[in-house]
Amino acid sequence: MSEGFERWLAMMETGSHDGLWDLLDPDCVFWSPVVHTPQCGRPVSHAYLTAAASVFNEGFRYTRRVVEGEHGVFEFECVIEGVHINGIDMITMRDGRITEFKVMVRPLKAINTVHGKMMVMLQQMQGQAAQ
Repeated sequence: MSEGFERWLAMMETGSHDGLWDLLDPDCVFWSPVVHTPQCGRPVSHAYLTAAASVFNEGFRYTRRVVEGEHGVFEFECVIEGVHINGIDMITMRDGRITEFKVMVRPLKAINTVHGKMMVMLQQMQGQAAQ
């Protein structure tokens, strides 16, 4: 497994996102499960992943890992407000940096819960940035 994937997994295991900015490629593309357009660039990718760290915080764990070369698929589980969340993170690395990050979530109740919590978190982050 590449050093980039090892760094990502270490962040997820410790709950710290120190070094996340440097792990993201400047042209990173983030695919949200609740936004229909790709979110392009390091700043917006960083914002989404940072918000997700606050939202997906109750019992988050990767249950399955499949890595081949610069592509990794990581299945996860957690609970948000009593709703069981199951999903995958699909990550592409190049030169030790994340170039693409795609999140998929199931079931429908989980998607609706994630959508509501992520929108609140992103709005809070924008409000803090404006201050």
